[in-house]
Amino acid sequence: MVSQICLNLMKDNARKIINSNSLLQKNYNCFFLGFKRRFLSKISPLYVQDIPLPSFVLSKKIKQKQIPERPGLLACKKGMTSVWTEDGKRIPVTVLQVDRLQVIDIRTKKKNGYDAIQVGVGSRNPRNISRAMLGHFARAKVPPKSKVVEFRIKEPLKSLELGTQLFVNHFQEGAFVDIRGKSIGKGFSGVMKRYLIYLLWNFHGLPASHGVSISHRSPGSTGQSQDPGRVFPGKKMAGRMGGKNVTVQNVPIIKIDNENGLILVKGPVPGPDKGYVTIRDAIKKTQPNLLG
Repeated sequence: MVSQICLNLMKDNARKIINSNSLLQKNYNCFFLGFKRRFLSKISPLYVQDIPLPSFVLSKKIKQKQIPERPGLLACKKGMTSVWTEDGKRIPVTVLQVDRLQVIDIRTKKKNGYDAIQVGVGSRNPRNISRAMLGHFARAKVPPKSKVVEFRIKEPLKSLELGTQLFVNHFQEGAFVDIRGKSIGKGFSGVMKRYLIYLLWNFHGLPASHGVSISHRSPGSTGQSQDPGRVFPGKKMAGRMGGKNVTVQNVPIIKIDNENGLILVKGPVPGPDKGYVTIRDAIKKTQPNLLG
């Protein structure tokens, strides 16, 4: 009983302090709720009611899980080139080609538990496809595709049906997109090569001379003294480099070629040439209304 009274007093005081101080509003979720879970649950076994989250915390969590309103495109990376503006400025671009991209399946919350659009690009020999996938393509009345991906969407779109073909005018010049692809695999690499891009963990190696014999590119000491006497999990070490999904955000579209199905985006894109990447509306940038 006493612990319950103390809990109610702490709730009231916490709400008053939070409402009067905007800085504490940001730290409320990480400090007070953590104190509640670790301390109050131990002194009061009868305490089972969770403290409700403030509205600003709930709205922040919802924004972190933004789902685009429409699907993206699946494109093949062709390589890099350069374009010039009217004032003579050179812009490096990556050429992405969208080849016979069609809707293969439509996922709904009622049937599948979520809303999504499944698309396929290119073409493939039917002899190299399993019977299950051949039946999947036959139900959509589309030829076999070389690559299939799924795009989560916020709500179902009535304008898209099975077999609908998507073109590069799905986007417009000047819009910002998020591009996701699998980076080029480098195989087993040492620490100096593997973590060169991370400035905080840039292994510079040992001296080239003066007492060093065979450990010029070694990571050096990986542990501590007798306490704790072990190597912490997540320690940066040699291992497989590349071959992971990488997303580049807020990439501007420089030019769109509707006749050849090409999209020119600024800068590099993850993955090798002839590899597939997904293109979606940028989540962190305001987009023009392309649904209306």
